[in-house]
Amino acid sequence: MHTPLMPIPGHTDPVPVSRPGLVDGVTPREDGRVDLMGLPKKRIAELFEEAGLDAKAAKLRAKQVFHWLYHRGVTEFEPMTDIAKTMRPWLTERFVIGRPEIVEAQVSTDGTRKWLLRTADKHDFEMVFIPDADRGTLCVSSQVGCTLNCRFCHTGTMRLVRNLTPGEIVGQVMLARDALGEWPKGANDTRTGTMAGLDFDEETEEAASAYTSDGRLLTNIVMMGMGEPLYNFDNVRDALKLVMDGEGLALSKRRITLSTSGVVPMMARAGEEIGVNLAVSLHAVNKDVRDEIVPINRKYGLEELLQACADYPGASNARRITFEYVMLKDKNDSDADARELVRLIKQYKLPAKVNLIPFNPWDGAAYECSTPDRIKRFAEIVFAAGISAPVRTPRGRDIDAACGQLKTAAEKKSRAELDRLAEEKLAALG
Repeated sequence: MHTPLMPIPGHTDPVPVSRPGLVDGVTPREDGRVDLMGLPKKRIAELFEEAGLDAKAAKLRAKQVFHWLYHRGVTEFEPMTDIAKTMRPWLTERFVIGRPEIVEAQVSTDGTRKWLLRTADKHDFEMVFIPDADRGTLCVSSQVGCTLNCRFCHTGTMRLVRNLTPGEIVGQVMLARDALGEWPKGANDTRTGTMAGLDFDEETEEAASAYTSDGRLLTNIVMMGMGEPLYNFDNVRDALKLVMDGEGLALSKRRITLSTSGVVPMMARAGEEIGVNLAVSLHAVNKDVRDEIVPINRKYGLEELLQACADYPGASNARRITFEYVMLKDKNDSDADARELVRLIKQYKLPAKVNLIPFNPWDGAAYECSTPDRIKRFAEIVFAAGISAPVRTPRGRDIDAACGQLKTAAEKKSRAELDRLAEEKLAALG
């Protein structure tokens, strides 16, 4: 199945065009079955009714299937024990519970994990899991490639192929849960397996009703992977609603952060319709520098962006806006830059914190990372003004999983090499 590149009129304002063939959020499949992943309960009921069930039965089956999909993490209909045995083959014949294909899984020396994933129409993208002592954060992609062309970002050197569907976005969270063994287990759900290179034993007597979000390894989600989430707004919104749904994946919106490079017209809608935490890729405090390193600034300038931040629904001292600021040597890291950052935050009365990000180098990059002393001094100036300014510890650099480094590994490996790695992985699984 071939998917053409999305039509893009310019680097600074790509049109959020959905992939041809996507109908009502359903990803088309060559076998004709309908993939239920990423669909809300109401849409699943409609599909069941279209397939021949009466309205009452369709609504009941949709509720049951939805629970098994998002609370139990099953990928087949057969384990759905509260659905009649005769109904399960009927579902299997017409529907499927999809996941993105895992092409490669890597583990950094610091515990960071990166997956190279593939869509049903053979396009590759990446996701990253970052474990910490008190949290585990999944960095989720929203597009195959990116078109923002931020000069410090390796992902920005890729072409934009297409938006990811709601199922492909939610599917990343599902895969991470699979790999971490974080589905509830009960007497009717005894499986032992190996997912994405992690061994886990799912045989336990824990009741499904006892399943809560406490104790999970995966506690937070950030929409900071490949792509600009606000240029795929509808699909990102629909996916995150499933992630936040109490009957879905049930992750609090306070544990989800959406990062934008500054798509100003969509920011208010993001606050109103999604309501998650906002992070803004700021990276510079004057027009000339930001025009250079974050080209979208030429369309939506600093003042317009900061006003949109001030107007963001739900922002408060309890839910601060995060400004991401990559530290580039002799470009945006002076004492004057730090003082101007403080001035802007105070001028717009922003409830904000600043994440200072040491630049993660890649071959061909036009910049160098600021020195540790320079980063420390910058942080001290911001902190002295009463604004939190932690320096983010680089994670996953050795597997190109750090901030700004994501660029589909398929571009670096030959098809033969990827096939060989897949064969080795299958052999290792026995």
